[in-house]
Amino acid sequence: MAAAPARRVELGFAEPVPAWRLRSEQFPSKVGGRPAWLGEAALPGPAALGCARCGRPLAFLLQVYAPLPGRADAFHRCLFLFCCREPPCCAGLRVFRNQLPRKNEFYSYEPPSENPSPETESVCLQLRSGAHLCRVCGCLGPKTCSRCHQAHYCSKEHQTLDWRLGHKQACTQDHLDHTVPDHNFLFPEFEIVIETEEEIVPEVVEKEEDFEITGSMGKESASALMIKYGRKGLVHQEKWS
Repeated sequence: MAAAPARRVELGFAEPVPAWRLRSEQFPSKVGGRPAWLGEAALPGPAALGCARCGRPLAFLLQVYAPLPGRADAFHRCLFLFCCREPPCCAGLRVFRNQLPRKNEFYSYEPPSENPSPETESVCLQLRSGAHLCRVCGCLGPKTCSRCHQAHYCSKEHQTLDWRLGHKQACTQDHLDHTVPDHNFLFPEFEIVIETEEEIVPEVVEKEEDFEITGSMGKESASALMIKYGRKGLVHQEKWS
């Protein structure tokens, strides 16, 4: 009986944190809420975020900050996972990538502050590049309300949903604020905290003429595997070296 050498793996744990920790300028790994896009370049549009089975807009599930060491164009790099949450569909998993070099026009060259100045916790519905985001899902919103031309949406479905849940009353205001109602579309939001530990490696058992791999670990869900292996960059404290 021979045991393979232990390998280091990264595990992700969902933990509640203050809202500012999950904004784009903090380069978070997170579950739920609205996606914390890095920039407008290569962002998926409404057509790419439609479920292939039912046609409804996909919901943001999670993102993992995964910079590529040695790649100047991917110093900041995030992987975004979307899914359809409309029963009985609940399918259509789709992954997108968003990346930037360290020197860019949107974020500081230096690491983000761990103690940002106090500011309101309103929802950010516009990227630093100027692109507007959907009030419901936080994805690109090329459509606008035909009456006020201030509210942006990715689809007719999300415009209708927001109209029923409050925009009908707010539409006549001169300046639309960023107070967004709970549309019951987003997943609960948590930070993904990455920890490194030794992997449990299955033992190799020799038989008469064949080999069988046995181990103590059962099957893992797709989401657990993605969190476990998806982040190939450095941990938060080391990514700015």
